[in-house]
Amino acid sequence: MSTEAKQWLSRIQALKLPNRVHIINVCGGHERSIAQAGLRGLLPENIELIPGPGCPVCVCPEEDIYAAIQLALSEPVTLLAYGDLLRVPVNLPKGEPRTLMAARAEGADIRPVASPQEVLAIARDNPEKQHCFFMAGFETTTAPLAAMLAEGVPDNLSILLSARLTWPAVALLLNSDTPGFDALVAPGHVAAIMGAQQWSFVAQQHRVATAVAGFSSESLLAAFYSTLCQLLDGQPRLDNCYRDVVRDEGNLAAQRIIEQVLKVTDAHWRGIGVIANSGYTLRDGYMKHDARQRFSIVDDAQRHRAGLMPTGCDCTQVLLGKIYPNQCPLYGRSCTPRQPVGPCMISDEGACRIWWAAGVKS
Repeated sequence: MSTEAKQWLSRIQALKLPNRVHIINVCGGHERSIAQAGLRGLLPENIELIPGPGCPVCVCPEEDIYAAIQLALSEPVTLLAYGDLLRVPVNLPKGEPRTLMAARAEGADIRPVASPQEVLAIARDNPEKQHCFFMAGFETTTAPLAAMLAEGVPDNLSILLSARLTWPAVALLLNSDTPGFDALVAPGHVAAIMGAQQWSFVAQQHRVATAVAGFSSESLLAAFYSTLCQLLDGQPRLDNCYRDVVRDEGNLAAQRIIEQVLKVTDAHWRGIGVIANSGYTLRDGYMKHDARQRFSIVDDAQRHRAGLMPTGCDCTQVLLGKIYPNQCPLYGRSCTPRQPVGPCMISDEGACRIWWAAGVKS
């Protein structure tokens, strides 16, 4: 641990805190940094760090994954998706392909990719074939997708979009009867795009201590210290502890591109339900690249009904910050990274996968 991190830790340990303080982090990257650095074990015992809904793959609705599977199996198309999505299961009878990886084993042309630039290169290098980019992500990955579309893409590339905005999920928690946390650490990469001020509503409207953090131990500990001081002072506010990357207004150019290409709509989050103004769809000028318009993708109402977590899986409660990953009855038993049941054990941004990788086995 660096000298600066130790200094922040000492400041936190010197605070005279109430019996119990709950700090939620929104970002899966934050949770990974916390786990890898062992910050939970270094902080005073009366500080609880709660992982929150910061995993876009985990909340990608079942009907979108099902649509991607059926598209890849029924159309002469190369389906491209971020690697984590290939292993997320949907609720289907045994014998039917439940994941994109299973569909690939049955002959579908499905390939993992790492970026929109890779998608664009594949489509341009193979002009004789249709390609579809199945994209699930938050604002950080949505901005490059919007930029790609704004710059122009070939006619043989379409988009199956499952993008989500981060702040509405936090607003949902705060508007519930039992939000379950006293302070919030806002996601640094999202704030770099959308601006730190997007999170001001947490402190102003809900009187919850708030700080934007980066991904180093130093930035995270500074954010924890800030929120704890806000609680002790009784003066919740928004504090930017990632100023070398995040501006109050964010990346205005990226915001303009998102606004140009996409429009905000109500969206379904797996296991949680529909959250108002929490998703993106393509604007009319880009609709010709919408896979739902180009191909015969049936929006099956049965998939909406079935789109809960698998039986016995408590991923929803983990995403809502109601339980820790190892409190799920399946964690480390029938659900492991080798044989995952729920999406939180699949994605690198899922809290269950992160805890398992950090050595928490039960």
